[in-house]
Amino acid sequence: MRHGSRRQIKAAPSEQRSARGLRVAIVRSLFNPRISDGLLAGALAELAGLGADPRKVRVFDLPGAFELPLAARAAARSGRFDAIVAIGAVVRGETDHYEHVAREAAAGLAAVARETGVPVGFGVLTVRREQQALARASASGGNKGAEAARAAVLTLHTLRALSATRPGRSR
Repeated sequence: MRHGSRRQIKAAPSEQRSARGLRVAIVRSLFNPRISDGLLAGALAELAGLGADPRKVRVFDLPGAFELPLAARAAARSGRFDAIVAIGAVVRGETDHYEHVAREAAAGLAAVARETGVPVGFGVLTVRREQQALARASASGGNKGAEAARAAVLTLHTLRALSATRPGRSR
């Protein structure tokens, strides 16, 4: 089939961005708290701006980024959440520890989304210096917590659109 002949079905832009009625879990690493606090503020502000009910947004704190995939999987499997936002920061140090934690956090969170079908917004910063992370966790624009929340909501709406049946057809 030629690319131009495919029929595109899209949700209205406002539907794609709306978080109204969604139940969202935010799993947050407490390591590097100045950074994770900024990411959390960005995620919460974005969800509120998208119409989320604050009573349907739950924040779960974890020691570090390495623990995020396990908590995200538990949230996804619980059936209590439509989407998950994972936030934290891994800042390069003097050893290889940074690479292992960053890799496992990213791979683990991606696996949760694939295995459960629940969108996981990836707001885990992997940076060389703390200042880089602070810039990406600030309220002055470009907040990666906000971006992760927005990504989780859009992905959820896209997945719902993809799984919708056509009128007159059963699944």
